[in-house]
Amino acid sequence: MNRPRLAVWKFSSCDGCQLTLLDCEDELLELAHRVDIAYFLEATRAHTEGPYDVSIVEGSITTSDDAERIRRVRAVSGKLVTIGACATAGGIQALRNAADIGDYLSAVYAAPEFISTLDRSTPISDHVDVDFELRGCPIDKGQLLELLSALLVGRRPDIARHSVCLDCKRAGNPCVMVATDTPCLGPVTQTGCGALCPSLDRGCFGCFGPAESVNMAAMVGQLRDRGLDDVGIHRLLNTFNTGAPAFGVES
Repeated sequence: MNRPRLAVWKFSSCDGCQLTLLDCEDELLELAHRVDIAYFLEATRAHTEGPYDVSIVEGSITTSDDAERIRRVRAVSGKLVTIGACATAGGIQALRNAADIGDYLSAVYAAPEFISTLDRSTPISDHVDVDFELRGCPIDKGQLLELLSALLVGRRPDIARHSVCLDCKRAGNPCVMVATDTPCLGPVTQTGCGALCPSLDRGCFGCFGPAESVNMAAMVGQLRDRGLDDVGIHRLLNTFNTGAPAFGVES
């Protein structure tokens, strides 16, 4: 019996989400017995040509070469799954979307005339059809294993979409916004981290992007009540998921 063929692709990103797959350790050994890892340059130089049953894509589209390559990946992939904030929302590099790219190039590079890049950093779904998105910066190991397990048996992944606040309630965490007036994006951020920062008495930074249903206007009002001005709100919303519409538009 032929095993499903898996490919893992990198575009503009830091590789952190691919490393989450390698960090699965014991589970990765079991996965390797059940799938043919046909292309994964982070793990091995050996690869075979497509088509692939499943392609996992990390990173955003920031160059014309990226845009052309993702279309080729889509053409040889049965299912295409994007992982991480870069692939699903443009990543932290999407901060350039609100400015003149020429200003950045001249400030960063000694010879900007040799740099070829697009004006914007965009998610994979802006360019090709995507079958499933896995959020996070980086993604969560448990969600990744659920995703891969579901794809192997042909069912839809069971990935929660509720806000971080529910995780805090389940963990018995006091609300940092209520208890200490700490600015926190937990009410508008999708679950995935297990409420890591609020569990350590810090506000949520929105690593997993907007939750399924959010009221950003009310969220901004709450942040103002806790002492944030326009600059502070802008900085809080413009991090890992600045390209996500719910965060970017409101900021």
